[in-house]
Amino acid sequence: MTILAFMSPWMIGISVFFLYPLLTTMYYSLTNFDLINDPQWAGLSNFVYMFTKDPLMWKAIGNTVWLTVAITVGRVGFGLISALVLVKIKRGASVFRTMFYLPALAPPVAAALAFVFLLNPSTGPLNQFLGLFGVQGPLWFNDPAFSKPALTVMALWTSGTIMVIMLASLLDVPSELYEAASLDGAGAWKQFRHITLPAIAPVLMFAIVNSIIVGLQFFTEAVVASSVASGSSDVAGSSRTIGYPDNSTLTFPMWLYEQGFHQFHMGYASAMAIVLFVISAVFTIILVRRMRSAGIGEEE
Repeated sequence: MTILAFMSPWMIGISVFFLYPLLTTMYYSLTNFDLINDPQWAGLSNFVYMFTKDPLMWKAIGNTVWLTVAITVGRVGFGLISALVLVKIKRGASVFRTMFYLPALAPPVAAALAFVFLLNPSTGPLNQFLGLFGVQGPLWFNDPAFSKPALTVMALWTSGTIMVIMLASLLDVPSELYEAASLDGAGAWKQFRHITLPAIAPVLMFAIVNSIIVGLQFFTEAVVASSVASGSSDVAGSSRTIGYPDNSTLTFPMWLYEQGFHQFHMGYASAMAIVLFVISAVFTIILVRRMRSAGIGEEE
């Protein structure tokens, strides 16, 4: 009973904030529920409709996969490169670390509004700067071809978090290993490949998994950017502005939000939430197992 008493805060928390919402969502996913009337049992019809009849489902999935790959590569790559550079800096290291991390503290809505302003095709500072060299800047968030790259650049603002944990991991690598490798004639690349990479492998694995989950759940910035770029005053997004332009920024979580809280198809939205949960779990399990099978992230 003493042990249970000490564990009770965790048990209550995981029951109230994880198990109950998960089980409730699983139940609603098998019903037709509009948040007003009682749920009506529908079986697997929501899942069948999702993959066979929903006109925008595959568009949302394609955009989400694109953003997940780009965000994962960008966040992990930028975080690792930034950490490697900061490790080499001798003077003013703390100042540069603070500057690299500060953008990660910006609230998502404020960061999205700032990026829409910076990338405004007519009055934005970036296009005006390109105009000084006679370069016609793209339409960014108003062009389906550039909207997802613009969202990816925006997502890199959160790379400061990855950079901090990478930096801590790099600083923990014994310097004696590099000195011994240098004496043996190992160059910078061999030192990175055979010393740095194995040493930071667990942190690198965490960063990749975390970035994949961030990409699969990418929502706030996409909603705000599509809404503001369309000229709407509704920053929270609406059925008219969601996915602007031409559904190029429509992500799976955005379509889930649209179905649940704009169209009031809560049963269908719950089914989408279950699919997102399963995909996130499967991606994480596969990645962890593959990295462990390759000997990455295991303790010697």
